[in-house]
Amino acid sequence: MSLVVLVTVPPERAHELARTLVAERLAGCVNVVGGLHSVYRWQGDVVEDPETLLMIKTTGEKYPDLEARIKSLHPYEVPEIIALPFDRALPEFQMWLRDALEPTRG
Repeated sequence: MSLVVLVTVPPERAHELARTLVAERLAGCVNVVGGLHSVYRWQGDVVEDPETLLMIKTTGEKYPDLEARIKSLHPYEVPEIIALPFDRALPEFQMWLRDALEPTRG
């Protein structure tokens, strides 16, 4: 199963987190979507912050390690980590994603 994992992060931390996840082969690709303005409830208050959305492509097999790594690097006490499975995608993309997550050979 393939997944798109959505994670919001402070803008200044987005690129570093994205690069780490791809470098460690926990993600095949991360889209960094800036310009978000989030409004949410935290500890009884309504809070507003600028954020960046990471759209992370991975597999179900990699998800537990990906989630753990995001939690270890994320500055929020409770990071938003939402995994959405997809089963319909260009077959070549699905093959590329699996290949991108495999350790290099040789």
